[in-house]
Amino acid sequence: MDESTQVSRVRRRFPIGAEIVPGGGAHFRVWAPRCETVEIVFDNDVQESVCLTREGGGYFSGLAPHARAGATYRFRLNGGDLLYPDPASRFQPTGPHWTSQVVDPATFRWTDDAWPGVSPDAVVLYEMHIGTFAPEGTWSGAERELQELAELGITCLEVMPVSEFPGKFGWGYDGVDLFAPTHLYGNPDDFRRFVNHAHAVGIGVILDVVYNHLGPDGNYLKSFSEDYFTDKYRTDWGEAINFDGANSAAVREFYLCNARYWIEEFHLDGFRFDATQNIYDSSKDHILAAISRTARQAAGKRKIYLVNENEPQHTRIVHPQEQGGYGMDALWNDDFHHSAFVRLTGRSEAYCTDYAGSAQEFISLAKFGYLFQGQCYTWQRQRRGTPTFGLPPSAFINFIENHDQVANLARGMRTNTLSSPAQYRAITALMLLIPGTPMLFQGQEFAASAPFHFFADHHIELAKLIRKGRAEFCSQFPSMAIPEIQQLLLNPDDPSTFEQCKLDLSQRNQSGHAEIYLMHRDLLKLRRTEPAFRGHWPGGMDGAVIGQQALVLRFFSPSGDDRLLLVNLGKELNLDIAPEPLLAPPLGTIWSTNWSSEDPRYLGLGTPAIECDGRWNLPAHSAVVLKPVDSPPDHRDISFYLASQRVKQNDSPAT
Repeated sequence: MDESTQVSRVRRRFPIGAEIVPGGGAHFRVWAPRCETVEIVFDNDVQESVCLTREGGGYFSGLAPHARAGATYRFRLNGGDLLYPDPASRFQPTGPHWTSQVVDPATFRWTDDAWPGVSPDAVVLYEMHIGTFAPEGTWSGAERELQELAELGITCLEVMPVSEFPGKFGWGYDGVDLFAPTHLYGNPDDFRRFVNHAHAVGIGVILDVVYNHLGPDGNYLKSFSEDYFTDKYRTDWGEAINFDGANSAAVREFYLCNARYWIEEFHLDGFRFDATQNIYDSSKDHILAAISRTARQAAGKRKIYLVNENEPQHTRIVHPQEQGGYGMDALWNDDFHHSAFVRLTGRSEAYCTDYAGSAQEFISLAKFGYLFQGQCYTWQRQRRGTPTFGLPPSAFINFIENHDQVANLARGMRTNTLSSPAQYRAITALMLLIPGTPMLFQGQEFAASAPFHFFADHHIELAKLIRKGRAEFCSQFPSMAIPEIQQLLLNPDDPSTFEQCKLDLSQRNQSGHAEIYLMHRDLLKLRRTEPAFRGHWPGGMDGAVIGQQALVLRFFSPSGDDRLLLVNLGKELNLDIAPEPLLAPPLGTIWSTNWSSEDPRYLGLGTPAIECDGRWNLPAHSAVVLKPVDSPPDHRDISFYLASQRVKQNDSPAT
């Protein structure tokens, strides 16, 4: 049997990369339309090589009968002296510039057959950077903490990019081998084990993927075809991916294959797509819509959760495909962060210029998701956003911190260090209880003292450019443009910058941190167990401004077991009269305090009765949850009832 006949009979799982085949050996397939010949060169004593057969459409393929899992190899193109890693490498054991490794995913034994996937309506997200989350900076180190995260109330992890990137540390957004989980965190089976264990404790895992550009160092795709990229569009980080130009069919297949690969071979529960405003595609079937369908088909019966970062706030992404949308589930809500940041810090610089952090803004955020849905946005001198009406609240992911927003501050400071403790507790309660999807950034739940800086390990010349670019980016904040602050910016390529960002997980049990950890746990339990906070039907929540910096949100329950969330972001509020219908208790009940951010267990100062003798009193910088309890017989007002009891006692004869 000749080689071409062998190739034609090989049944592959994916159209590109190296795959172990039944009967022995490994089959290789690569898209290299600019090449005349492609050879596989195995890294052993004699550097054995196998010539691949040219197919139509620029593909080359072939069977290496003696290749086994663990074999390392590179490609020789057109008989040249240089050797290149596989564009669809499944593992780069020594980094992106060196050999690729054959991986057999069938050797891993999954135990998550009963895992249903992630439902968008019940997500509590947790953004995690594997290299800094646990001391080891590995999959196994992070895996050890999964049970703790589940007990906290986290339902889904959003893991920052893990595709192979250069250097010894980095955020991962400069990845260059999209099929290869970086060797810095462990091997592919370590990643699979992490996901398997997450599912066992009830946590989903979605992966942050970068489909808008590739990193500048270690990217060899152009050696195989220049058509991977296009100069028709520009991104903020480099050449745009060619999804709609000449020879783009194979490029689209590459990315569709990548999405299917992570879902099928790593049992991931979906993706967070980085900066989708820089994913350009003018074709009728937008690549994001195609990826959405592909991911859901790959998951089979499992539910898939697809999240987007989209700065212009294009809601088409989360509309159903039959309505012209892309069929994804959720969008990061920068508007919530910006309002919260201004309220917590008093700073309204740069992209926070158009926000006041007012009570009305938070009501609108709770009701409508985005604040900017087509209005003029003075910071950009243009209109921003698209309408959100008709979308479920779960389509908007609210956060006080994420990797960008913490690192964008000169010292990489956590938001709790920039605000008063009481104000921070109140805003946290608001974020965790309103109908949108909440997201915590690693360590936020216990007010971690570790900063989070931008870090990236690159060669000297590229590192200089990154330092310069970072300084220029931070200069959009007037307070960070002054020389004394610019001098505080740490070098991203300094190993100590990376090391500072590692969490001290023991702080969960330390004074000053344990109390905040308890608060997050209690709030997530409220969100999970109280039916009123789980109801996301139309009209299930309404809100009103009740003071200069105070608001009320009422969460309605079909059974009448409503909840009030009172948030006071200013000084103590005293209302002699309360002509606001949302404050009225359900018939036959009175309001009773259910939870307060000023609970001494959270280092608060205590919460007196909210309604007393007909007056409403709300402590400064607080959030309070009220629930209805049965009112005393024949009495509408508890203060009147108590007063009458005091009169009766005073009129009683002495004993």
